[in-house]
Amino acid sequence: MTTALTTPAARPHRALALVSSPVLQEELLRLAAAAGCELELAADTTGARVPWVRAPVVILDARTAERCAAAGLPRREGVLVVSTEPGGDELWRAAVAVGAEHVVHLPDGEAFLVGALGERVERGDEGGRVLAVLGGRGGAGASVLAAAVASAAAESGRRSLLVDLDPLGGGLDLVLGAEETAGLRWSGIALTGGRVAASALHEALPSAGGLLTVLSCGRDDVAPGPAAVAAVLDAGRRAGDLVVCDLPRTPGPAVHAVLDRADATVLVVPAEVRACAAAARVVAALGERVPGLRVVVRGPAPGGLGAADVSRALGLPVLATTRPHPGLAAHLERGGLPRRGPLPTVARIVLDALVDARPAGRCAA
Repeated sequence: MTTALTTPAARPHRALALVSSPVLQEELLRLAAAAGCELELAADTTGARVPWVRAPVVILDARTAERCAAAGLPRREGVLVVSTEPGGDELWRAAVAVGAEHVVHLPDGEAFLVGALGERVERGDEGGRVLAVLGGRGGAGASVLAAAVASAAAESGRRSLLVDLDPLGGGLDLVLGAEETAGLRWSGIALTGGRVAASALHEALPSAGGLLTVLSCGRDDVAPGPAAVAAVLDAGRRAGDLVVCDLPRTPGPAVHAVLDRADATVLVVPAEVRACAAAARVVAALGERVPGLRVVVRGPAPGGLGAADVSRALGLPVLATTRPHPGLAAHLERGGLPRRGPLPTVARIVLDALVDARPAGRCAA
């Protein structure tokens, strides 16, 4: 039996203002009210990573822009630097360092800022979604679940991109039965960052039928770099795609590029004591990069371990539990995923949770 558990409600979209001046904070609150959007205020960058990646727009002053750049916060779209003084070299250096789209001088730029706030927040739900899936231990079934979620999305009529980030996993094209399908793998993608068109990606990559394409690692252990990963994910989000990423359990720059962009992250954990111990190490390694991390508990439970036990062991909410899928190994050996049974059922639960999730901020390489 596959069971859906209660998931957190999506939070409203709130712009983020990291500005050091109380006077400027009050002015920004007034302008946000005029734009019809909520504004989260902070005076410094402490604890800013989560709202930084999830806010539809971020407003900084010169001082906080320098601090954000020094803190290594990921570059993203929708960053504005505001100033009530004429722009000097310090202001422009700070804006360039943080990758700001615009420098806005107040009060002359009030109308522009109100328009930017309203436009960004209003279109927050129209973009794509990014899902990260990883296993609590080796062989947990994360790759298969990632492929099943992408397939479920394509079957529901949504264009999907399945992204393989595990160069030692054998290749997700094999999971989909697309290993003989023409198209590029990571080893053939010449990306070093920047902007890429999603349409070009879908044309170049192997199709797994209908609306699903896959960017797989090949059998040559080529690990994609973080800038290339960021370019692919940002392209899919801009195009409104569902981007599902299969991650290795070992963190690294490419994994961080995904986690900084993910709208939801799922950890697949078998209902076993050793798997919980391994998953706890994975959770500790992920740290604060993954707010809202949830667990899919996979049976069987040889020692009677339940979803509540797994949740307590990891300190994480459980999104769903699923029993073993009969004959799954044989399906995968023949190439392709089953269309009915526990696996597609839990995939649809994860997909529904992702569609309901609040979109993360638009990061850019």
